[in-house]
Order: sequence, then structure tokens, then C-alpha cells
Amino acid sequence: MRMEEAGTQFVVVVVLGLVLMGCGGCGVGTWAGAAADERCEFDDMVGGLVEPGARDVVVPPRKKTWEASFGGEKAARPFIRARLAGWPERLLAPRPPRDETDRQFMTRLARDTWRGLSAFVDRDNRLPIDNVRLGADPRVGDYTNITTVGLRMIAIVAARELGLVSDADALAELRALFATLDRLEKHAGFFFNYYDTTSLERSSNFLSFVDSSWLTAGLVVVRATFPELHVTTTRLIGAQDYHFFYDRTAQLMSHGYYVHRASRSLFHYGVFNAESRLGSLIAIGKGDVPEGHWFRMVRTFPPTCRWQASQPVGRRRKDVRGHAFFGGWYEWGGVRFVPSWGGSAFEALMPTLVLDEPRYAPTSLGANDTAQASVQRRYTMETLGYPVWGMSPSATPSGVGYSEYGVRVLGSLGYPPGAVTPHASALALAVIPADAVANLRRLAERYAVYGDFGLYDAVDPISGEVAHAYLALDQSMILIAAANYLRNGVVQRRFAADPIVAKVLPLLAAENFFD
Repeated sequence: MRMEEAGTQFVVVVVLGLVLMGCGGCGVGTWAGAAADERCEFDDMVGGLVEPGARDVVVPPRKKTWEASFGGEKAARPFIRARLAGWPERLLAPRPPRDETDRQFMTRLARDTWRGLSAFVDRDNRLPIDNVRLGADPRVGDYTNITTVGLRMIAIVAARELGLVSDADALAELRALFATLDRLEKHAGFFFNYYDTTSLERSSNFLSFVDSSWLTAGLVVVRATFPELHVTTTRLIGAQDYHFFYDRTAQLMSHGYYVHRASRSLFHYGVFNAESRLGSLIAIGKGDVPEGHWFRMVRTFPPTCRWQASQPVGRRRKDVRGHAFFGGWYEWGGVRFVPSWGGSAFEALMPTLVLDEPRYAPTSLGANDTAQASVQRRYTMETLGYPVWGMSPSATPSGVGYSEYGVRVLGSLGYPPGAVTPHASALALAVIPADAVANLRRLAERYAVYGDFGLYDAVDPISGEVAHAYLALDQSMILIAAANYLRNGVVQRRFAADPIVAKVLPLLAAENFFD
């Protein structure tokens, strides 16, 4: 998904790996065998379509009344900031010493990042604030996304495993968060995509499949870590039946559901190498959707798709566990890979925060994760000539917005290059740890990008301009990835131990992308 700033909240715009039902979609919309899989009618869909209902605004009346009591939205900003649990003391912190070992550097980064994640929550309800921009005109994005809540749960577990918070404090924080979740409006067992963190009103009409799945991932990790919370987590996991998003005709997961229109999204998650694959795996593991769904997502598009950044190689019909689909790969610089949609780090690598794909899917997703990270590094430094690497959707260094960045050759379509974001390197810790740590250190040494709460969200690698913003989603990714790096995949091990995930591990091992 892409997020565009609209007032004080980001609006979701559908772009990542989506397929419009009925368009043929190179075989992933109305697939009916080999002939259909060779069609390509996707050309008119690239460029980020916005479907009806996506921009319909939800005005939270209690929040507006609260703001009015201070004289309006602008006048209320200091009081929103006062609701936060903490605030940084300075814009820039001393750059980490060069004589630190890699483990010392990553421990320092994890500690500082956790301090920020602890500070940028609402004091009363413990919901994470979406984003904070510092500088001459500080802004607090006082809303939260349900993915951010799920990653908040995982971040608490990561902090506990790193010794940054005690068991008792971690449990207290999680219980307070669960108490708030029980107060939030839901539909069909699912949480809405956005909530106001001051009034707890939903600020979205949309139930998102992929965002809901990250909340479930968080619940799974907590359930595997704290037996004391088993009843609560199991109740919330059980309430989410992912068949709600499943299109039996397309055999794909819908992007989501619009409550005010009483209809599913027109789009599906059709590209396999996307962050949504984790949600698909969870849905299969829960028994909510059939295993065949896993193989309906596209590995590569046919050569007839004219909009592709490059052409697939070795694309042929395959059969795995009795499911027929088309395989193949792309190549760049002698490296084979299955593409994502935009070529960004989070599409390819975000699932590795909880799922050890190199271990459980060594010939498919695991090998592909390594290839994606390696090409991210090589293309950015060798072809673009940047001194640092790691491109993924992030804050824009030159403004107040949020934009998509990626390595174009890694995507079916491919996002343009631009800002480098630390969370991209953090995600690469799962597959190329030495290169990833070296790049994070280079970022901290070369640019004014290290603040009181760790690395800021993005930097322009050419001009050196920094987005002095902390995004809860991206900071959580940094912390969780650091915990896995420092503690032998501790979050991944917790996730794999849950029965939902254990059930589908054989499915991960079955495929070979590059045979």
C-alpha cells in the first residue's frame, strides 16, 4: 500500500501487487488454466488506481469536540503532544563511536529505538502514535494503524528479549494495550485500519486484510511468549476469520472491506512476493482459506505484460503439492530473483521479522530474500552510485509527506529511486547481516541522521537532507530486526512455535523458485 498525507492522516492508495477482479490480470484475476495465465490485460491498472470509497473521510466527532475545547485543531496541538509518554531532549545525538563492535552498535541502536517507541505512545490508552516529525515545526500524527499496533506487540516482546524491559513491565504494557483494543469499534471480528489515538474513534471505513494479518502476527508472537496472555490472544485471534476477505472465484485475498459500502475492495493481493504473503500463510494455517490460495499468487508475469521493468526467465508451468501454477524468475547482475511489485525492501523482507524464511523456505522465499537484499545493495551502490543503500517507502526528506522508493529492477513495475531508509537495512539483517550492519553504521557516520531515539526515517543520499521523523511502523521494524540479529532469531522462533504457523511450515519448504 502507499500512504499519502491528507490533513493529519495518511490515506491508503492501492498499488502494491494488486489485481482488479475480472481484468484477467495476467492470469491472477480470472485464472482458468494455462491459456488464461498467458493473458495480460494489466496495462491500464499501473500507476496507482484509487477505487470508490477509498477516499471517503470519517470525521471523529468526539475528537473534534475535544479540539474545539482548546480553540480548534491547531490550538490543540500542544495538548496532543502532552498526551505522549515522552519527548526527545535534542534533535541530534552524538554519532556512535567508530570503535564499537557491530554487536555494540546494534545494541545501542536497539536501546535508543526502544526509548522512542516507549515515548511515542498515548499516556492513557497506550496506543502507538503513527508518526512524529521534529524540527522547527514539530507535528504529532495522533492516529494509529492496526499494523502499527501489531508491531507494537512484537516490539514489546523484542524489548523484553533484549533486556530493555522486565517481564512484569512488558506484561503490564500488553495488558493495557489489550484493554484499549477491547474498547475499539470492530466489524466481523476485525479492527478498522485507522483509529484516533486521543478519542479512540475509528477514522477509517476500511478493514484491511494485510494490516489485520500483522495484528494477528503480533498476537501470535505474544501468545507464544507470555502464557499469562493466552486466553486474551486466543480470543482475538479466533475472532478474525480470514475467509471474510477470501474471493473464492479468484482464489485470492481481497485488499479489504468497506463497511460504509458493505462491499469488498475491487482489488486482490495477486503478487506472491509481497508483505501480504504472511497474511495468506496465517489464513491457511488457521484453516480459514484453502492451501491452493498460496499457489494462485503470481510469481512472474507473462512476457506479454508490456509494462514490466524486465522480462521473466524460465517461466513454465509447475506443479507443487498438487497445485498448478507458473514459475520463473528475473535476473540482474547474475542474480536470479522472483520480483515484488515495486522493488522495495519491505515488500520482499518484512515477513522475515517473524518468519525465518531462509530456514523454512530455503529454495524459495529464503533464497529470494537473500537475492532481493543483495541486489538492493549492489544496484544502489554500483549502478546509482549512492554511498549507502536501502530503499523502501518512507518519509520524504524534503517535505512532510511519505513516498514510495525502490530498486526498479527488483519490481515487476518498480518504484523510482530516491531516499534511503534505515528500516530497509534493518530488514536485510535477516539475510545479509554483515552488509546490513555496515550500511547502518555508514548511515550514522556519514549523515546527521541519528537522534535521541535512534536513526531517523530517511535521508537523501546525495544532498544529505534528512527527514527528521520517527514513524512507529519503521522504528518497530528496526527494533524487531535488531532483536532477531542479537538474539538468534528470537522473535522468529516464537512465531514458528505457534500451532497456526507450525501447521504451514511444510508448505513453505515445498517450492523451488529457481529449478
